[in-house]
Amino acid sequence: MKKIDWELLVGLLMLFGLVVLVYASLRLGQIDLGQARGYTLYADFTTAGGLQNGAVVELAGVEIGRVQSVGLEDYQAKVTLRIRNGIALPKDTRAAIKTKGLIGERYVEITPGTGNGHLQPGERIAKTESPVDINELISQFIFGNVEGGKPPGDTQADGANPWDLDLE
Repeated sequence: MKKIDWELLVGLLMLFGLVVLVYASLRLGQIDLGQARGYTLYADFTTAGGLQNGAVVELAGVEIGRVQSVGLEDYQAKVTLRIRNGIALPKDTRAAIKTKGLIGERYVEITPGTGNGHLQPGERIAKTESPVDINELISQFIFGNVEGGKPPGDTQADGANPWDLDLE
């Protein structure tokens, strides 16, 4: 009889541990198994620049929602935002895709406007700012104006390669 009691106790303890592990995984992954809470807003960007579903939406550094989806509509990135209930955003609110940290995790930064009236569920945020492409910035810095022809500092008038050294 004692052997059955120990087996039952160990089984219940393992089941409890599994339940705690699943709960912690869902909370840390911020997965919502129930109906998504909050209201939906849309924002159109010229490029989503690596923004992923589930990315954070922040206002003043505080999480106020999540990116529900990123899609393509009329050759622009259409981003669906799920904003927590109780957060009213003015109609002239600005949405910008920003980078967090060195890894480059993308998030949406909301800057509230000062206008009258608030965005209603299902409306679009009119003012948006697409992310900066760091590769493009580096390319422009190194090569200068690509349409201009030669990179800055290239003083070779005859078109010779400035990296060829004549060591004679």
